[in-house]
Amino acid sequence: MMNVLKRLSALSLVAGFTMLTACGGNASTGNVTAANGASSSPSAEAAPTQNAPITIEFWYGLGGKLGENMEALIQKFNASQQEVIVKGIAQADYTETEQKLQAAIATGKVPAAALSSNVDWARKGYFAPIDELMALQPDFNKEDFVQTFLNQGQVDGKQYFLPMYGTTQVMYYRKDAFEKNGIDASTLKTWEDLAAAAAKMTVKDGGKTTFFGWEPMWGSGNMIDAVLSKGGTILSEDGKQVMIDSKEWIETWDLFRKWIHEDKIMRIHSGGQGWEYWYKTIDDVMKNQSAGYTGSSGDQGDLDFSIVSAMEQPGWAGIGEGKPVAQALMAGILSKASDSEKQAAMKWLTYFTNAENTASWSINTGYISVRQSALQDSAFVSFSESNPQIKIPLMQASHGSAPFQDPTGGKINDALKIAADKVQIENIPAAQALKEAQETAQAALDKLK
Repeated sequence: MMNVLKRLSALSLVAGFTMLTACGGNASTGNVTAANGASSSPSAEAAPTQNAPITIEFWYGLGGKLGENMEALIQKFNASQQEVIVKGIAQADYTETEQKLQAAIATGKVPAAALSSNVDWARKGYFAPIDELMALQPDFNKEDFVQTFLNQGQVDGKQYFLPMYGTTQVMYYRKDAFEKNGIDASTLKTWEDLAAAAAKMTVKDGGKTTFFGWEPMWGSGNMIDAVLSKGGTILSEDGKQVMIDSKEWIETWDLFRKWIHEDKIMRIHSGGQGWEYWYKTIDDVMKNQSAGYTGSSGDQGDLDFSIVSAMEQPGWAGIGEGKPVAQALMAGILSKASDSEKQAAMKWLTYFTNAENTASWSINTGYISVRQSALQDSAFVSFSESNPQIKIPLMQASHGSAPFQDPTGGKINDALKIAADKVQIENIPAAQALKEAQETAQAALDKLK
């Protein structure tokens, strides 16, 4: 990436971002509770005092060094003051956190907060609006947040979720594999370029691939990014028609199928426990079994940049630069938490997102800072000068696409996940897989009329 300060204004163009937390017990406080389970105004109960520290749980689905960084920041927060004690509860991944959170909501024994965001759940009253809680925090400085990130946490005009960090999926490649094959990463501007480079780097023995030219990440995400870069959309402009069986979708997804199953220049790891498939993909590159992979900006804490480097996702020939999704990972506060737990949770979330900590999180993980002032943090500026890969997500985010907000409560996204497995794992033609997905998704959308 280039000079960080020149990229500060670019971040204001970034489209939106999302994720989970929990509390330590829902002690009875005598609150008046609404029919949907939401507690009364947060000002109805005094803030935690130094004489009575309150313990809350924070749920997060992060593994590896990301989990270690989260726990380190929790311990730093606990040592910084005497009013709140955060107990971090880690799950295998984001999906498991949401599943456990759903069970907690059903029993009424919810955490105070979670690295999770769900628009449908916010509308159902499971998450609490946090506008008043933010206003009660001294020096919160709402305007300092990257506004496109902050806006992603709004539901029906109210702030329900706070962005914790931003992410976008970028490309990581082995410098030695590129050099050995005479490939200059700066020239790979299109997916066509990348496929040609992957074919050149692939090594086969007796018809079996022993070294893969590239590894997309399992799931619909990478392929959706590629479709958006080609000009495809999930819904029509009026929001009434599901467009996932259009020419842009079929052509793009079938290329991935061909690269994986016919050309065998790419492969994916699927299944396993939690993030297992993700780390297997990373391991292939780090253990010299693949030339590169498409992964999260947050992978940077797990990578050795003496071996690998980073580049932006490509676009398509004749169309333009890539437009992959840039998203905020967000935390919400549960409505059934007590008022004191809600205030304690907001104190913790505010601490996590202050300029120094969001800059530190970006340095240690590769995720994107959520405060504009964090990008001027002296430690971040110094780090970026000697670690240019930290800038790649910022550059890509400046021309990224907004994350899709599924109006059906997840049914369209679910249909896309099923279709992606058919293409990536089962070698089913994209036209067939996407036609079936479109019919399922359209039926779910039509029910909203």
